[in-house]
Amino acid sequence: MGHVIELAGAARHYDSADTPALGPLTLTVEEGEALAVTGPSGSGKSTLLNLIAGLDKPSSGGVTVAGQRLDQLGERALARFRRERIGMVFQFFNLLDDLTVTDNILLPAQLAKTGGRAAAARAAELLETLGIAKHARAYPGRLSGGERQRVAVARALINRPALLLADEPTGALDSAAGQEVRELLIDLNRGGQTVVLVTHDDALAEACAGRRLHLVDGRIAFDRPTQDSKTRNEASAVTR
Repeated sequence: MGHVIELAGAARHYDSADTPALGPLTLTVEEGEALAVTGPSGSGKSTLLNLIAGLDKPSSGGVTVAGQRLDQLGERALARFRRERIGMVFQFFNLLDDLTVTDNILLPAQLAKTGGRAAAARAAELLETLGIAKHARAYPGRLSGGERQRVAVARALINRPALLLADEPTGALDSAAGQEVRELLIDLNRGGQTVVLVTHDDALAEACAGRRLHLVDGRIAFDRPTQDSKTRNEASAVTR
């Protein structure tokens, strides 16, 4: 396994501020890892997510994702990279209400010019895997919040991304739907999907990730295994 994410002294300044909004950070995330990024508002979580997604560029240092130096790409190449290599899930789903569930899921594949049959087969696979096949022809407005987030996850996975970014994925959900999404993220990571989760929810971070990075004022306050991962490792050691 190799690095899916590598930040080398990456920092982001805004305007003429002397203090960077983020960094400088040196950080790696391995293939198959689940990393939770936590911290108070204004700590740099969104800035870090934007750098990893190629939505923003560092003021200094390098950002490499899936083997590609994002800080060296132009806007068109960055857009293509995001379509092909990164899946993103947001707090408020960002689904198109005038498209069916299936058409919402297929949209990134169409933008990436994936063949129609291959894309349809992949969408059908995701609908089944994520438990929303019965809603394939429904419109998002008729679904519950948890179901809509499952559609958003399917859309994020349609192009088989190297990295799934989840930005407060349970923030707009009630507790029951939030638990469903939590379990979904755990299952995806167990299946080998690399995940970076940004959240204010300590319980979500501890449950869904094997490692937790906590930011304060743009710097790393701590970077450690989560308590849940320690418990799982101890249980595994006992059974071996």
